[in-house]
Amino acid sequence: MKLDENILQIFNKDWALVTAGSKDRFNTMTIGWGGLGTLWSKPVATVYVKPIRYTHEFLENNEYFTVGFFDEKYKHSLGVLGTKSGRDCDKVALSGLTPRFLPNGVTFCEAYTTLVCKKIYRQNLDLNAIPQDAIARYYQGEAPHTMYIGEVVEII
Repeated sequence: MKLDENILQIFNKDWALVTAGSKDRFNTMTIGWGGLGTLWSKPVATVYVKPIRYTHEFLENNEYFTVGFFDEKYKHSLGVLGTKSGRDCDKVALSGLTPRFLPNGVTFCEAYTTLVCKKIYRQNLDLNAIPQDAIARYYQGEAPHTMYIGEVVEII
């Protein structure tokens, strides 16, 4: 299967969900930053999650994660998943989306495409290497994002 998308807009304009965990315990969040490409001769997806986000714990503790892409009609649902915390409520129920359990992760039935990714690299972004305008905008009083790179092992 191919992913025929404008990869320069698919995260920033269209948003996506990153999800980690299993059928028994998972969390998801809306992401607006990410990328698709190659690393070490492997197709990869890169996502960025702040340590304060509940999903960060799931990305840290699981070998796989998924990145799901949705049509515009699900923008409200993705808004809910980007503003509510799974620590405080059942935000998946509030979103109206239907979890789909995979052998190596969780996605949602409403996603038009899901990338199943095996985590191959992670690193906390270094504040000393980030431009000052980005620090002022995104990191006042908060730790910077963690970058997760996953080998795309399946496209659904």
